[in-house]
Amino acid sequence: MQIYKTKTKRISGSDFREVNRKAVYIYGKIKKKSKRRPYVRSAYFKKEKIFLELFWKHLYGKENWRDRMRRLKYFEAAIELIQKSRFKPLTKENPNKPRETLHRFYGLTADSELFFVQIKENAKNRQKFMISIFPSEYPPEDIKTKKGPSAKRGV
Repeated sequence: MQIYKTKTKRISGSDFREVNRKAVYIYGKIKKKSKRRPYVRSAYFKKEKIFLELFWKHLYGKENWRDRMRRLKYFEAAIELIQKSRFKPLTKENPNKPRETLHRFYGLTADSELFFVQIKENAKNRQKFMISIFPSEYPPEDIKTKKGPSAKRGV
């Protein structure tokens, strides 16, 4: 597993409105570049389009405001990771829908925060959608050495 180091930091802010405003501004710049559905091009997938609207539906479906803010803080870094990373993601078939493949990319922000970006690929028409961004529960040192939280406890 390779972790892509981004040059951007997390979006700063202490409440959801503040973080959301900054993330929507970044999304708006991307949205202006396309006439129809907003997308970014992925370096790993040979410059194929990764559509972004599914991420917003997923995010606003969350009821917990803290969880929304926690995920939104990594939006700018996630966009950079998709656009520039050529590292191979963890890929597996969706257990709920066999026609979908899930790709999980690993990233590290400029302030050394580990996060994941999940992309769904539809096998029928090969379209890709960014589904989710979420931070790691444990520090990046544990990931690199393949030690999880259970390794610390001696389990």
